Amino acid sequence: MSKQYPVISVTGSSGAGTSTVKKAFEHILYREKVKAEIVEGDSYHRYDRAAMKEKMAQEEAAGNPHFSHFGANANLFDEIGELFETYGSTGTGKKRYYVHNDEEAVELNKRLGCNVGSGEFTPWEDLETGTDILFYEGLHGLVKKAAPHVDLGIGVVPIVNLEWIQKIFRDFDDRGYSQDVIVDTILRRMHDYVYDITPQFGRTDINFQRVPMVDTSNPFIARDIPTADESMVVIRFAHPAKFNINFPYLLNMIHDSFMSRRNTIVVPGGKMGLAMEVILTPIIHDLLEKSKSA
Repeated sequence: MSKQYPVISVTGSSGAGTSTVKKAFEHILYREKVKAEIVEGDSYHRYDRAAMKEKMAQEEAAGNPHFSHFGANANLFDEIGELFETYGSTGTGKKRYYVHNDEEAVELNKRLGCNVGSGEFTPWEDLETGTDILFYEGLHGLVKKAAPHVDLGIGVVPIVNLEWIQKIFRDFDDRGYSQDVIVDTILRRMHDYVYDITPQFGRTDINFQRVPMVDTSNPFIARDIPTADESMVVIRFAHPAKFNINFPYLLNMIHDSFMSRRNTIVVPGGKMGLAMEVILTPIIHDLLEKSKSA
């Protein structure tokens, strides 16, 4: 861990709510006048889109039906750990971007002066100099190689049936996949989900878990995605004393919240963003004060 160049890592799968955390951080950093380096987890995939498709076919032909974007062999875990360690020590490092679609390709090619297409990576480049903090958002921000170099680790994860519902709707509506294809993807990822994704949430400082208050027992027949107002968010602090968490203050600030355990507060789903800002603002402020004194 570093005091001079703090590293904040948010880990969670697509649709889990990491974008809500990112927005809360943007609000906090703007108010605190903090210059942040933002790194996207997708940029640390080992293969681009075409190469990944080819590699998955090779692995399946060789008898491995579990090769997926969730696993260590499809990602650059060493490089994530190296980035966190280097930034924490020197405020420097390397990054790149994964291009998700044609619109991103146009924007990145114009801004970076490169020539990449959808599903490809931009060239590695130096991090911007003079930043105050590194913010990582992606699937693998608390893997074993990275966790020791993280100053604040945050997990954002819905219960698994809700995660599946969100994936089913996203893949069906946005990508036109059939249910059979979606189920095959879920099954292929399950091994890596158990061994590479889930363990990270035992290494976090704070977990935000969205729990629907409607029936999600069979995600494959769900007619819609439970809304924020149909959910509660369970917020668990691994070590409340580490960041001087003031639970009476949080209960007073977040209406209809309550304590379910000595280190756990539950808030209405619609107040997830508010809860994040109320909880994280003093923590980030403290990290930055320590970095200045260092």
